[in-house]
Amino acid sequence: MKSKDMIPTVLVIAGSDPTGGAGIQADLKTLTGLGVYGAAAITCITVQNSQGVSRIEPLAPELVQQQIEAVLADHLVTHVKIGMIGSENIARILGDTLQDFPGEIFYDPVITSTTGHNLLMSGALGEIQHHLLYRVTVLTPNIPELTVLTGQESNGKNGLQESAQRLFDKYPLLNCVVVKGGHGAVQDGLLTDYCFFRQGHHEIQHKKVSSSNTHGTGCTLASALCAYHLKTGDYRKSFIQSVSYMQRLLEESADLLIIRGTTGQGPMLHARISEHV
Repeated sequence: MKSKDMIPTVLVIAGSDPTGGAGIQADLKTLTGLGVYGAAAITCITVQNSQGVSRIEPLAPELVQQQIEAVLADHLVTHVKIGMIGSENIARILGDTLQDFPGEIFYDPVITSTTGHNLLMSGALGEIQHHLLYRVTVLTPNIPELTVLTGQESNGKNGLQESAQRLFDKYPLLNCVVVKGGHGAVQDGLLTDYCFFRQGHHEIQHKKVSSSNTHGTGCTLASALCAYHLKTGDYRKSFIQSVSYMQRLLEESADLLIIRGTTGQGPMLHARISEHV
């Protein structure tokens, strides 16, 4: 069958969250809800719930590689979305395996969990910075993750833009840096998300949603961005659509009782929002 007749696939490479709120599970829920076919290669098994992460077990790097190669051999993969990597050896394997991948690679740099647990083992960050990021076309950090990746504290739009420019200067294939505003300053009840390009930027202000169901927001936004880019081929449009999707999902999920306790970070209900276009 000719590739033009095939359904394009997003290959997600990330960790598994048993609660379904984040990681591979949230990625696939998002892609499916937006009408995009998603395949998955698991990097790590985690033990976690709304109270935090209690255990991380990275898979053998060659097993991660074999999962990826199996999908690439069988599907028309146009986009790869990378989330939790876990270990230095897995980061190295990803860089090697995707070295000649011709499509888009979206990387959501999952460094800490919503509850503050470190999700990268020693040495992994250096391997990501010096090996994997040279293949990435889109980065989706929050503000603390951007600081870790650049080694530069970022304050306000100008500071974020300077940090994004440092990444553009270092990584030649990088086309777009989306900085999620959840850790930024709230002004008049509004947060700002930024999308930086090599030339110019776009920003969106939106209401801060008061909710304890925020587990997996980063994974979900990055996967939505990837899905919309597969549909449109346009970074700016994808950014606008994914921020709108995320806002609606947070609002729809805010009052739902999904977990037993009242002190943890609950997940969102992805099934509330679907957009088959």
